Amino acid sequence: MNFSYFIAKRISREQREGFSSTIHKIAIASIAIGLAATIVAFLIMKGFQETVKNKIYSFSGHLLVTKFSMSNSPEEQPMNYQIPIYQQQKDFPFIHRIQEYAHKTGLVKTENEVLGVVIKGIGKSFDSQAFKQNMIAGDFLVLPDSGYANQVVLSKSISQKLNANVGDDIVVHFFQNPPRFRKLKVQGIYETNLSEYFDNKVILGDIRMIQRLNDWSDSLAGGLEIFVKDSERIDDAGVAIGNSMDFDLNIERVSDKYLQVFEWLNLLSRQVNILLVIILLVICVNMISIVLILVMERTQMIGMFKALGAGDRLIRSVFVHQGINLIAKGLVAGNMVGLGLCFIQDHFKIIKLNAQDYYMSEVPISWHWEIVGMLNLLTFLVVTLVLLLPTMVIARISPIKAIRFD
Repeated sequence: MNFSYFIAKRISREQREGFSSTIHKIAIASIAIGLAATIVAFLIMKGFQETVKNKIYSFSGHLLVTKFSMSNSPEEQPMNYQIPIYQQQKDFPFIHRIQEYAHKTGLVKTENEVLGVVIKGIGKSFDSQAFKQNMIAGDFLVLPDSGYANQVVLSKSISQKLNANVGDDIVVHFFQNPPRFRKLKVQGIYETNLSEYFDNKVILGDIRMIQRLNDWSDSLAGGLEIFVKDSERIDDAGVAIGNSMDFDLNIERVSDKYLQVFEWLNLLSRQVNILLVIILLVICVNMISIVLILVMERTQMIGMFKALGAGDRLIRSVFVHQGINLIAKGLVAGNMVGLGLCFIQDHFKIIKLNAQDYYMSEVPISWHWEIVGMLNLLTFLVVTLVLLLPTMVIARISPIKAIRFD
């Protein structure tokens, strides 16, 4: 057995009571609380980011392909969506799915209310299963094989303004020449809590209805929504897709279209990283103070070892081993507390949120074990390296003065 490790174990065994025991508990508690706080912060942050991004992506995809236009109208210029990337998706292995869409503005009129809306037309390629996470009442659209569905899915916000429930009929007037209107049945109600972007204005309907209203052929749409398999490589996918398209088509990242939301999510990452640095600094300061106290307590022992010929490096390693032992215990306790709190929140949803402000009704938890491992490794390495600083005091201790020290 390593001599310094053996001495460190004997010291720890003798210090289970009294002042030294209290110091050990403080050290373990500081590491445990710091690690638990960072684990909870990072898993909540990831939960926030993924929940908001999934809501946006389920509604809009990762990339948008539209025809170039100088207009700021929500209605797109028609494009023939039967382009190579749509017809030959297998030639683009990074693509998960492509769906066509089109927008059309209208005015919803009921007996008591009038509200301006944007109808988003979708086809059978739309992933209704992924969108079901946003459904809160009724069913999703049922798209027939021929003709078009006279059904719509309203947001909770719009349904409340119109006082329209599932099964009710609404009349939508469209701004065109000549003016047209359609009587549509409310099939379901969704809620993303992204009111500014979707809930306050967007209604889901059949794209074939919009094609009929605009006198478009079946091969025309407002654009394409492209879902990629790896959301971390959206830029690479965008370049490859752009190279395969004609010059009159434009490709846009959804993260650029909803830039404010994604900048807010990036700001969360920076804030959590700052929290991690602050917590590590507090832990390091605590460990430096605690190791200095341990060294002061063992001044006579240090003098005795030096008198017997032990070098500074050997004596320092005794206290480093003792510090590592405290760090290990703190990491175990921190993981138990941090992961335990996350487990409780994930399963029981104890902490609620204001959905209008945070886009979700409870604090989300996203399990990323690689982040938990990284936090443990980072804490262990940083605090272990910091342990070398207070042990440098040992080199300045004189054997004779140390033996006489009381």
